[in-house]
Order: sequence, then C-alpha cells, then structure tokens
Amino acid sequence: MDDLFKTLRISAAGMKVQGTRLRVVSENIANADSLAQTPDGDPYRRKTITFKNELDRTIGLETVRVHSIGTDSSTFDKTYDPNHPAADADGYVQIPNVNRLTEMMDMREAQRTYEANLSVIQSSKSMLRSTIDILR
Repeated sequence: MDDLFKTLRISAAGMKVQGTRLRVVSENIANADSLAQTPDGDPYRRKTITFKNELDRTIGLETVRVHSIGTDSSTFDKTYDPNHPAADADGYVQIPNVNRLTEMMDMREAQRTYEANLSVIQSSKSMLRSTIDILR
C-alpha cells in the first residue's frame, strides 16, 4: 500500500509542474502582441520553464520540480509600422519572440501530461479503495 501512496505523490508532483508550465505558456500567448512603448524599449520576451528531478525525502524517491522560469534570449523580429511610438528611425518595431504555434503545441503537451498524471492518481485511488474493501 505504501507504493500506492508514493505513486500518488509522484503523479501529484507531475501535475504541479505541468500546471506551472500551462501558466507560463498562457502568459506567453497573452503577451504575444505586447510591444515596447519607446524606440529603445524591448517588447515582451517569451518565458521558458525547465524542470529537474529532486529527491522527495518523505517518500525516498525523486520527483519532478520546476527548476527555473527564465526568458528566451532569441532575437526579436521586426515589423514595419512607422506610426508606432516604438518605431526606430527606419520605421521598424520589434515584436515579441513568441510563436503562437509553438506555444499551442507546448500547451497541448502539458495538458496531456497533466491528464496522464491525473489518470494515474485516479487509478491509484481506485486500487486503494479496492484494497480497503478487501481488508474489511
């Protein structure tokens, strides 16, 4: 029965990091059109998330954790809009380095991983209930 509790903790940790990943992706999508307001300013810079395995001393196993939330250092594209307040001398405005298609794929992957961990938790709970019923 102890193994079932460990399974619950591992899956819960997986759900937690995927929930954080979904929040990061959502923020990126929400700011995909956030431009600078001055010519020397930067537009929104895409956020990234990395994970790491970390020992959970209470169960004696490694679980996944958020390692860091950083920023994507790739260059900004430019679009021609000479009337925008952030336009440079040539009329170009830097646009965020957010690719909506990439973000949607990341969101879908995080959602599926979250659902897989939820399914494991539901199965583990069902096994626990069955074990308790047998012990009665």
